[in-house]
Amino acid sequence: MQVEKIISIELTKEQAQEYAVKVAKENTDKTVKLVKYMGGGSFGKAVKVTFEDKKSIVVKFLRAEGMLEKETGDLTLLRENCSVKMPAVLFVRHKDERVPVDCYAMEYIEGKPMIYDFALYFASKKKRRAIAEKITEGLHSLHECKSAKFGDIHNPDCGSWREFYKPFAEQILVKAKELADKGEIKKDIVDTMQRAWEKFDIIFEEEVKDACLIHGDLNVINIMVDKSHNLKAFIDPLNSCYADREYDLFQFYNLTGKRFSLGEVYAEKYGVSKRFYDKMAFYGLFNEVYCYIKSGVLVGFIMRPLVKNMNKRLKDL
Repeated sequence: MQVEKIISIELTKEQAQEYAVKVAKENTDKTVKLVKYMGGGSFGKAVKVTFEDKKSIVVKFLRAEGMLEKETGDLTLLRENCSVKMPAVLFVRHKDERVPVDCYAMEYIEGKPMIYDFALYFASKKKRRAIAEKITEGLHSLHECKSAKFGDIHNPDCGSWREFYKPFAEQILVKAKELADKGEIKKDIVDTMQRAWEKFDIIFEEEVKDACLIHGDLNVINIMVDKSHNLKAFIDPLNSCYADREYDLFQFYNLTGKRFSLGEVYAEKYGVSKRFYDKMAFYGLFNEVYCYIKSGVLVGFIMRPLVKNMNKRLKDL
């Protein structure tokens, strides 16, 4: 994975909706009835297109070069190996003069992100445990898909997890230092990263035996629930690869994931390494800095707890 800022293609909400209608008409024989902008991040914007027969699709626009094949390939492979529903890729479209942004269409899944299901936060402990069981079972079904080597889903080429991950983490640290020198990221963040890096061989002393298929971004935003507050689907994989399965778990501790004890339920059901919580702290911090490097967007309410947690874990190392 490249550790560098991605240059985003300009795309307004209005343009996304206009282009979504064009690509829907090109690739279906249906009449478009309604178009709704669903939102997006630094590198993607999603539009819901509803047809006259009341069926819908989601058109996702990718605002950076080289993402289309990776994202659609990852989503297809994960869907084939996950026990929890994931959206099917319906068609792919490369940019041209009519629509100057790569995009693809996927199955629309009724429901909402778990983070917005406020009733679930106040549900009984039994109910919260039940959905945590389903989520962890679904994620583990992906982890049961394994490769002989670690690395990108479509070309794994590393004989060990350390061979793949350590150079990547070092790139993140080097780039973070450059940004700190320019005043673009706080020095205390980089200082914590440096101290964690110095403990890398301790934190990752236990060999990772299996190269497991991972989602890469399974947090409460990308877990869909239905109106009855039951698990419906997983969406939006990111940087999926064959990896340490625990590299898929640090997102369980972000945002409101702790309310459902997702990491603890997974650990209880499937076991984790002896340095699990140290690894969660390391993975979480380095990933958030990586996302900042790529997007230029720093989310303080996510970053601050990660720095605090890493510092806490370092005291015992």
